[in-house]
Formats: sequence, C-alpha cells, structure tokens
Amino acid sequence: MRKSRNLKKVSPLGKVMLRNILHTVLIVLFMLPIAMQGQQFSIPYNVKYEKLNFELINNLIVIPLEVNGTQLSFVLDSGVSTPILFNLTDQDSIQLRNVSEITINGLGDGEAISALSSTGNFFRLGSMKNPSQKLFVVMDANINFSPSLGIPIHGIIGYDLFKDFIVDVNYGTKTIKFFDPESYVYKPHRKAQTLDISLVARKAYLNASIDLKDNSELKVKMLLDTGSSDAIWLFEDERIKLPEKYYEDFLGKGLAGDIYGKRTKVNRIKIGTFDLEDAKAAFPDMLTFNAIKDLGNRNGSLGGEILKRFNIIFDYPNEKITLRKNANFKKPFHYNISGIDLQHAGMRYVSERIASTNGVVYNEERTYGDVQIILQNATKISLVPEIVVSAIRAGSPAHSAGLMEGDIILAVNGKRIHRYKLQEVMQMLNDNQGKRVKVLVERYNRDLLFSFVLKDLFK
Repeated sequence: MRKSRNLKKVSPLGKVMLRNILHTVLIVLFMLPIAMQGQQFSIPYNVKYEKLNFELINNLIVIPLEVNGTQLSFVLDSGVSTPILFNLTDQDSIQLRNVSEITINGLGDGEAISALSSTGNFFRLGSMKNPSQKLFVVMDANINFSPSLGIPIHGIIGYDLFKDFIVDVNYGTKTIKFFDPESYVYKPHRKAQTLDISLVARKAYLNASIDLKDNSELKVKMLLDTGSSDAIWLFEDERIKLPEKYYEDFLGKGLAGDIYGKRTKVNRIKIGTFDLEDAKAAFPDMLTFNAIKDLGNRNGSLGGEILKRFNIIFDYPNEKITLRKNANFKKPFHYNISGIDLQHAGMRYVSERIASTNGVVYNEERTYGDVQIILQNATKISLVPEIVVSAIRAGSPAHSAGLMEGDIILAVNGKRIHRYKLQEVMQMLNDNQGKRVKVLVERYNRDLLFSFVLKDLFK
C-alpha cells in the first residue's frame, strides 16, 4: 500500500521516466537468461544421455564435433578452457562469426601466438548442441598435431563440455556418456571411489601423493589433463626433486612450440586408495611454462597414460570425480626405449605383386601417378601413409645403430608397416627390453637395414 501512495505523488514527467526505467529493467532481466545460456551445451529434454564412441590415439580421446555445419575431429582436453581450432585446410571451409584478432599463450619454447577469437558459433556433438559457442582459431600452419597422431585433428575442446554435463568416460570400451547434471543419479559400485576435485580458472585439480624414493609420500596437487598423452608431469621445487636416474627427451608439442624435459619414473603414485607402482614421469623444462600466467598452484599434471587405467566420471558441477580400475590398470607404462619419434609425412604408393600359385604377396615400393589400380589381377597399387623418423634421441639404441631423422620407415622386423597404424608401428619399435629390432628404411632412394637391441633406460 505504501508503494502505491508514493507512486501517485510522482509528477507526470516522473511517471514517464519511471516507466522507461522499469521497461529497461524488464528488458535486461528478460535478456539475462539468454546471456547466461550462451556458450552452453544442451541435451534434448527427452534424451536420458548422449553416448558417443571415441578413438583412443596415443592415450588421447578423439571425438567427432560439428562446427558451423562442418564435421571435424577434436581432442577432448580437460586442460583447455576455450575450444581452439587449428590445422584447417581448403577442404574444411568453415564459416566463423564475430571475429577479432587476439594473442594466446600456450605450452612450448616459443612466444605467444596470433589467433582469432570468434563468438556465436554453432557446435553439435551427437544430439547435443550449443548455438553460441566461443572459440579461438590458430592460423599458424606449423601447429598441426595430425602427423604425430596419424589421423586428422582439427582442434581441442574441454571445459565447455565438462561444465555442462556429468561426463562418464569408459576408456575400456572407448565410449563417453554425457548426462544432464540435474537428473543424474550416482550408482554405487564397490570397486569405485569418488574423490573431491577443485575447479580453478576453468580447470580441474586433484590431490594425490607420490613416492620418489625411500617410501616417503609427498602430497601433490595435480591438473587433470586428458589432453596430455603422457603419464605424470612434475614440477621440481624444494620438495619435489628429480630422481638420480633420468634421461633428456622431447616431451611433446604445445601451441607455443616444442616441449623438452627429463624422463624418469616414480616408485609410486597414490590417487585415493589406488596405487600405481613404477609409474612413468617427466620433469618438463619450466621455461615451457613462461607464457602461462597462472599454474593454479599445482605440482604437475596427470595425463592420458594414467587416466586411461580408469573408467572415470567427471562431475564438474559438484566438483567430484569417480574412478574405477579397468583392464589397463596393470599394463606396463610405455617408454620410447628405441629413441625414435615417428610422424606421417604425406602419402606414397605401394605395389604388391601377388603370386597366384600359393597366394604369397611380394612387396615393392614405387611411386606412381595419382591413381589406384589393379594390374592383371597380379599387382595391386595402393596409396598409403608415409611414415618417417621425425626425431631421434641422441645416444639411444636407434641413434647408435645409425638411423637418422628423415628416414622413411618401410618395415619393422620384416613387417611392411603400411598395413599398420602409426601407434602400432611405435609399439613394434618399443616392444620389450632385450629384444633385437630390425628396421628397413629408405634414405636418398636407397633401402638400408639397421638393427639394434632395446635396453632398460634406468640401469
């Protein structure tokens, strides 16, 4: 009643001004939900969850993602806050909206890189949609993770998916389920454990403990990083010291360049009640992180080679994570004991001459025109990826044997590698300690055979 009496005392001009103010407030209030819903993925109301298959390539989760009508492949990277597009070709022809120029920082030994910022983009993942997604576009053609992974990779996406759903990643079956947080119900499992995580600057952190030596546990805060193919990264400080046995190595590529550091292993890492012994670890060169303003007061990160040993429920809305061991849990950690790094480098034609008498296939490597044909039912010519030595570690068995950067891999232990995926070839080269490996390569149009024995890196 008091408000009504006061309104009657307002002058006619005041009433008009008041109505305009109220009208403006109503418009703002009406627009707020729209603004808040921007950059948000949604799932159809009648769908319980969205289930997708993914590829696990070098411990990385690769998912299909549609951007403004173009189907692309993205790495699901919990360490990235805003989606980033790169490695765009003429065939991709993506239309971007509301574009401005920016610079972004990333891991690597280089400087900040130029990029484009774009808002209002349409993202689709299965039945899930986001009609107003922000993204960054890196135009540098040198930033390309496809050759080292063996399949086209167009970008990375992380927080914008994790924040909107309960994300159930089953590394065992290579499937992901996205649940609406409001309707999700936890199902108890006697072998699973739910742990608290913390979200800082759109990234998730988990507390763990490590044993570097002498069975002494050190408490550590670790970034959950599904976009890292490595196992554990640790930052050296007054508490966390580099073990005596290590070797210098190339750790990977970041948006700002190559990442180098020291590889070693820890006696144990403990996550909740789960113990992983003799775990692979690396101490990256901290110059790599110069461009990163805020490391979240962390001691390192947990990457795909650790995370793939669990089936994981990421619950960002409630700041929880649920872990359950899978068949990968007890598998040995992968080390590059040969010292060879590989990548795809274009395509080559392979000629297979088939003997009709007993079905034996004889292989020849030749280059032809841009065709695929079968000659006289006896020779098949196929276009296959060319795999080359992209880097080689000094002092490694392969380096000592005489292999060089740029060598084209033709066969490993008598197996022609064009029938295998890039990561399968890497496994052939790093099979077991003490095993002799024979590698046939092409160098300057000559075929050369090299042989070396794989050795324990920490003896």
